[in-house]
Amino acid sequence: MFFRREKPREFVFEDRLETLKQSGMAVGKKGNGKSAVMRKGCAAVLVDRGDKVEVERAGVVLGHEIGELTHGGYQMFFVTPTGEKEPALAEQLVELHQFLEDLKQGLGHDSLYNTSLGTTNQRHIYDRVKGRDHQAKH
Repeated sequence: MFFRREKPREFVFEDRLETLKQSGMAVGKKGNGKSAVMRKGCAAVLVDRGDKVEVERAGVVLGHEIGELTHGGYQMFFVTPTGEKEPALAEQLVELHQFLEDLKQGLGHDSLYNTSLGTTNQRHIYDRVKGRDHQAKH
């Protein structure tokens, strides 16, 4: 038909990984529907959730682990799952921010205004409210 719309293409996990490869990221399989992507000292673990790709963990490579960005109240740190802690340098924060923005774009995720202004983190430790970070999530 003349006015027929084409059906939008549904991207699968492999398509998203190929897009990331084309944008200059190294992609490796981890098994169980997981993959790791790296570029310039930054890395992320991606999980295939069927309808979308979830970023399980992202940060800077420290040894053989990914150090997640954590705010200590007075300084930003990278903390690995084994507890290794390293102060974040300005150059690392800039590179991590660019990596995460490119990752969002390659995965088809929304880039929100407040997160596009600078590097944010999910692990904000500093707060004067005692026990705030240990409450059950709803």
